[in-house]
Amino acid sequence: MLALVDVSLHNARLAVLATMVSLALVACSTAAPVAKKAVVHAEVAGPQVSETGFTLTDNVQIDADTRAQYDNAVRQLEQKQYEQGIASLLKVTQSVPTATAPYIDLGIAYGRTGDLDKAEANFKRALELNPRHPIAYNELGLVYRKTGRFAEARASYEKAIALVPDFHFARLNLAILCDLYLADTACALDNYEAYQRAMPDDKQAAMWVADLRTRVASH
Repeated sequence: MLALVDVSLHNARLAVLATMVSLALVACSTAAPVAKKAVVHAEVAGPQVSETGFTLTDNVQIDADTRAQYDNAVRQLEQKQYEQGIASLLKVTQSVPTATAPYIDLGIAYGRTGDLDKAEANFKRALELNPRHPIAYNELGLVYRKTGRFAEARASYEKAIALVPDFHFARLNLAILCDLYLADTACALDNYEAYQRAMPDDKQAAMWVADLRTRVASH
């Protein structure tokens, strides 16, 4: 039995936070695990959140060749070889069509190439497989925002937060959306502050909070 594990990594991009999800395979068996990192399984009280993201697990049966292909796809995406990574991930989805992780990676890869329609389709497929996947909701929210569907973006971010209230990157995405696109200062301030409590060393976010407070006070 092997497990697909979602490990989310995040990068701030100007006014909009983009969430980069790097997905890795680890082995689970009665013997010692192959992976050196600790694996948090989905059935253990939800995702474990840290400053760099959190870990979710897909428990699926895969063979060694599929695992190697998946690992290769992850390396290709890390090297920004998106077309090659997409081709590899499509083969993985054929071998393990019930795993959410490859679809999320596909969505991110398609997004990096500018194909937002395919990005959206893959995030939605991941949510069909797991309707409680906060990373998929957050990534789908980014696609909605980029395509001007701001109400849908808000709803998607809010679903991610409802599933994992400490998902501070979804909090920041929602804050930025409310601040820059929806003119909802209460929503923006609440979520900026929630993010800031989780990430007190983020100086850029601190400046955004200060600026918003100044704007609110001036009205």
